[in-house]
Amino acid sequence: MEQQQQQTPSLDDCLKLLKGERDEQRLAGLLLVTKFCNGDDLVSLRKVYNAVGVHFLDRLLRTGMGKGSVSGGDNRDMYLQLSVTVLAAFCRVPDIAASKEMVSKIPLILEIMPEVSGSPVLEECYEFLYLVTTSYEDGATTFYESGGMKVLASQMSSLPDGSHMMELAMKIVQSILSRLSQDVVTNTYVSELSMMVATVARQFALLHNSLKFEALHLLSEIFSSKYSKPLCDALCAMAGNKWPDHMRAGIVAILQNRVEPAEKLHALILAESVISIMGEGWLLGQPNLPDLPDSIPADRCFLLVLESARVEVAVLLNDLAYLKYEASKDTSTTVETILLKQRNVAIAFSLVERVIKLTSTMDEVEGSIIGERTLIKVINGLNETINVVLEYLEDAKEHGQKKGNDLLASVRVVGSYLAETPNACKEKVRELLDYMLTIEGEDEPSPFHSISFLLPMMCQITMDIEGCEALISSGGYKAVAECLVKLIGPHGNMVVDDGCTFLACDTVLNLLLKKEQMQFRMDESTFIDLLKALGYWAGNANDLSVIIMASSICALIFDYTSEETLLNHPNLDNSSLHNLYKIIARSLASCKQDMSDMVREETDLLEIVTSGFSRWAHRFPRLREAAESA
Repeated sequence: MEQQQQQTPSLDDCLKLLKGERDEQRLAGLLLVTKFCNGDDLVSLRKVYNAVGVHFLDRLLRTGMGKGSVSGGDNRDMYLQLSVTVLAAFCRVPDIAASKEMVSKIPLILEIMPEVSGSPVLEECYEFLYLVTTSYEDGATTFYESGGMKVLASQMSSLPDGSHMMELAMKIVQSILSRLSQDVVTNTYVSELSMMVATVARQFALLHNSLKFEALHLLSEIFSSKYSKPLCDALCAMAGNKWPDHMRAGIVAILQNRVEPAEKLHALILAESVISIMGEGWLLGQPNLPDLPDSIPADRCFLLVLESARVEVAVLLNDLAYLKYEASKDTSTTVETILLKQRNVAIAFSLVERVIKLTSTMDEVEGSIIGERTLIKVINGLNETINVVLEYLEDAKEHGQKKGNDLLASVRVVGSYLAETPNACKEKVRELLDYMLTIEGEDEPSPFHSISFLLPMMCQITMDIEGCEALISSGGYKAVAECLVKLIGPHGNMVVDDGCTFLACDTVLNLLLKKEQMQFRMDESTFIDLLKALGYWAGNANDLSVIIMASSICALIFDYTSEETLLNHPNLDNSSLHNLYKIIARSLASCKQDMSDMVREETDLLEIVTSGFSRWAHRFPRLREAAESA
């Protein structure tokens, strides 16, 4: 036994060979090193690295590539494997991995990789790249500039699922994305990134070990980034790819098992991102994945996302209320925590809104995937969540809080639900309506978005007297009128769709049509601002629906006033009044002409204009003249 130990070469024997003058001696020393030094013996690796020298390693690598000369260069394959193995081993020492000498080898390693596909040396290449790119920022930059993204994208899909190489490849991607400008990656390598995402999504679906969570974190990071839009376009262009099904399978696995809350949040972030690309119907898809042993019911993802989002909303709003109203506000930690929780609750809110939208269009989804019992369960769950949100708003009202993106997001999710079920949570909503209409986002100088979020509900409830009275008593009619002025007036700078504008118009119309029944009188400053905005909006419009809508509102407002009063009003100039007369005259003229399909569709509104004209024409002689000559 002692004789055998004496025959075993020591580290000093290896070092002597490595310091030899001849290449043969150094090669023999390196061959011994590969058997002598294990991966954790960093001290020995450092000694060996210092002994062998950078120049010999470079010569050996180039000879293995057929570009250099080391004595006995006929054994290229052996030299290539030996050099890459030793380089990867040396890079386990952090400062060696971060050295310029190792960074300079990145282009050579990338050049080797396509040639050694299927060879054991490929894994050593991945280990070398991982250690160097994560140790030094220049490593990530050199990898990127040397075309590393193309090499990685072309190889990842063929790596064995769950292999050590796959793990290293994913870590390299994460390192590159965290160290380089997002714009740089987007502008050059978005196609390659989409290929990588598809491969990582497969790992996310199929694996059931720690690498599944690595895949989750990487995907969540990618989809949460600024370059997600071009990436989404590239993913949509990938014909026949299974990445959406893989995403669904992975998300379901995370949400239905006992994992840390942080991991479930990552899964929800990912779900929201995929829905942004694929649409809400993705939640109800049934994956067709032969590699998965168990099929996933078509509604499983839908129900899990809803339930998980509901839990997040309840927990996060409770935490936010405590942090904002009870915890110390003087620490930077508290401020950072509040911002983080506000971002997270925005994700949960978005998912709840997605579920609301999908539920409201369930009849349009092909096949009766959701049964009636499940649908009732979903609606009850949504009701409970909206009540939680309303309680959060009530708490904020009691604390005098009106500004905040979390409050605005709360109004938005409430508005989304009430747009579909305007009488849900009726008493609580009407108690808080005046408050919700005053909420502003962090960057808003005055309320606007909160009003626009609630417009669908307000438009629906004002179709009956009770709803009109609720809006008037809360002061909501002024909020709607101010919102409409911002949408259509000369000083309006709000970019929204026409749907929002016409909802505001319909709400104002609903109130004005019932003014006699409620003895409601709009105050002068409000109707003057409205008249100016309506004249500006429709004065030069070619769209007949805009002209008739503006005319019908004006016709009802003119019940309050006279031409003389408007001519003498300091805030209404002749140009504005001329625009109003012009649009009303055009509407009245359209009634006398052969009715087009457009005019027929606006018959109810034209009736408002004509009946209004018959009531107050005697008070508007100039308008009467304009109408008669039109």
